Amino acid sequence: MKRLLSILLGAIALAGCHSIDNWDNDAPGNFDALWEVFDSHYCFFQEKGIDWDSVYSVYRPMVTPQTNVTELYVICTAMLDELHDGHVNLTTPFATSYYKNWWSDYPQNYDSRLVEEHYLHFGGLTRGGITYAMLPDSIGYMRYGSFSYGVGETTLDWAFALLSPCKSLIIDIRDNGGGSLADVETFCRRFIKSRTLAGYITHKSGSGHGDFSDPYPYYYDPIDPMRIGWDKPVVILTNRSCFSAANNFVSFMSALPQVTLVGDRTGGGSGMPFSSEIPCGWAVRFSGSPIYDSEMHLTENGIEPDIHVDLDPEAALDGIDTMLEKAIEVAKENVANS
Repeated sequence: MKRLLSILLGAIALAGCHSIDNWDNDAPGNFDALWEVFDSHYCFFQEKGIDWDSVYSVYRPMVTPQTNVTELYVICTAMLDELHDGHVNLTTPFATSYYKNWWSDYPQNYDSRLVEEHYLHFGGLTRGGITYAMLPDSIGYMRYGSFSYGVGETTLDWAFALLSPCKSLIIDIRDNGGGSLADVETFCRRFIKSRTLAGYITHKSGSGHGDFSDPYPYYYDPIDPMRIGWDKPVVILTNRSCFSAANNFVSFMSALPQVTLVGDRTGGGSGMPFSSEIPCGWAVRFSGSPIYDSEMHLTENGIEPDIHVDLDPEAALDGIDTMLEKAIEVAKENVANS
């Protein structure tokens, strides 16, 4: 799967090549270049109902030949915020834009100190970005804060071996902002016993907002029989700050029969990134290739949990994580029903 993804992404990159010589290197030219790059290559205009021409008509009059660098940056980032996309970045020598409202308009629903102090008692085992421990009543707990840590196969072997006495497992990925899809695959392979459809990818096949290739399926294969997997019930704990690769992880895992999602809706971010630049050298990064789940549902706007629960701030003052408590409750019920 990794090799096929590499080939596909290489094809996307080649298809997206264009010259920046088409625009003047002044404020109007750079604004027009930025708008045009998105117009030709951004992949979620239709899904989000965005009239990009209307956006242009609002922001273009703000730019004149006298617009200075910082003013241009402010105007451009305001325009890009209209996309409501956490994968959109405009990088300059003095700042990088980042759309934060995909998570900032919602409760954080995670307090690392609360979990560390009152549930792990500042214990547990940590390796490769994963902290794991046995909770009371034979419930395993695994905290994975980022798919950018590069989790190793040996680390997972040890983690699942040491958690094997547990009857159910909670995987807490709250505040996991994403990282590598290769690490998502490495992790997901531990929970399947046969080749499993992970989802579909398409890429832009033309400059039109609806010009896409046919969906290309991709699959995950189970681990080598000599390695250690997990076939007992799983509860995945999520919040709005689960984004990008973490969103893809939830998308795959939620389709498995032994998995229950608990917490808040994920933040989304299902598109594969596309990179470009404008004449002044500012770098642009955004979603250029949609990724769908195994049923061809787009998860760009997040994934709803099976059981919604928020973190109660008052209970947290008493050392109670209401989200983790619900996950523990569900884990116990899953054991009883399995």
